[in-house]
Amino acid sequence: MRAFLLIASALLAFAATMTFEPSDANAVVCARGVYRAGCAGPNGAVVVRRPVVRCTRVLVNGVYVKRCV
Repeated sequence: MRAFLLIASALLAFAATMTFEPSDANAVVCARGVYRAGCAGPNGAVVVRRPVVRCTRVLVNGVYVKRCV
């Protein structure tokens, strides 16, 4: 009898876990890498490259200033 109650309570706990546990089927996962960023979703994946940044020194009012574009 004790084994039967133990098995019944284990099955009930498993069924309750499966009933109330949410699942995200449409989740989007994004990650930032060293050279590019990417996102993976339910419709596929996208990879985006980071833009190249140029820095120049410009003379403004007699003072050199570093400008990045």
